[in-house]
Amino acid sequence: WFQGRVEKKDYFEGWYLKAVSADGRHSWAFIPGLSLNRDDNHSFVQAIDGKTGKTWYFRYPKEDFRFSPGDFSIAVGPNLFSQKGMVVDLENHAGFFRGRLEFGDFTRYPVSFRRPGIMGWYRYVPFMECYHGVVSLDHSVDGEILHSEGLIHLDHGRGYIEKDWGTSMPEAWIWMQTNHFEQAGTSFMLSVAKIPWIGKSFTGFLGFFHHRGKLHSFATYTGAKIQHISDKGKLLHLEIKHAKFRIEIEALRGEKGSLKAPVSGNMERIIHESIDASIRVTLIDKKNRVLFAEQGIHAGLETVGNLSMLS
Repeated sequence: WFQGRVEKKDYFEGWYLKAVSADGRHSWAFIPGLSLNRDDNHSFVQAIDGKTGKTWYFRYPKEDFRFSPGDFSIAVGPNLFSQKGMVVDLENHAGFFRGRLEFGDFTRYPVSFRRPGIMGWYRYVPFMECYHGVVSLDHSVDGEILHSEGLIHLDHGRGYIEKDWGTSMPEAWIWMQTNHFEQAGTSFMLSVAKIPWIGKSFTGFLGFFHHRGKLHSFATYTGAKIQHISDKGKLLHLEIKHAKFRIEIEALRGEKGSLKAPVSGNMERIIHESIDASIRVTLIDKKNRVLFAEQGIHAGLETVGNLSMLS
């Protein structure tokens, strides 16, 4: 749901909707959002082709952003994004997208007063630089989009939706996500970032692994610890220790595209994202038994800033 107010200053809010076709030939993400600052208030939709890394940025007036106060349903100009699906009618000098996708079978992240989503109690902390939410861990996608460079067939595909809001994205972060493992319905996400805190900073992280209907959450607020981070060019390796399990992650970068990210609400920072990466996830219990070990494909992966800040 929309968390802000359109009258705010130095504020951004954006949703990330990823869709991958059943045969894996098409992998796309669409990012609608709102940018509010002193110099350039506007709404927008970004698009990224996971196979080529090519990106598009479509600008709209701030007044073209609309939202439903009671559920996930937002509009940017003639483009609609909701839990039921999305309708796009995007065009500028760089190309066009026109079509409709239908979503079904949402797997939601559990929310309660004590645990308000993926951020846990940090969700209630005021004045944080950036907040994070997960809308759908995994859902079905059907439909097609006519693109200036070809037809995007997404029937019987899979999708994922998350969002961010606040003033700025962190100075340095790692983000990765995939819901394309051998067994349908398995989904994984991890975000590690440098978090400003009362004049100082710390490395905070949050993530989940969902498999066979069971959700394993691991985050700073759960007492989990990052044991290891190493960046070896195209390969990124992390190890996280939780009281009940250990999770090892190897992420292989894919084709990268340039996206815009907010600084004090202004979409002026350029970051690079791959949605053609692969992530190997190994879950190990306290008795050192391997509970899961598979490679997820069509993965989203961002590594931004100086990653040594996160060690």
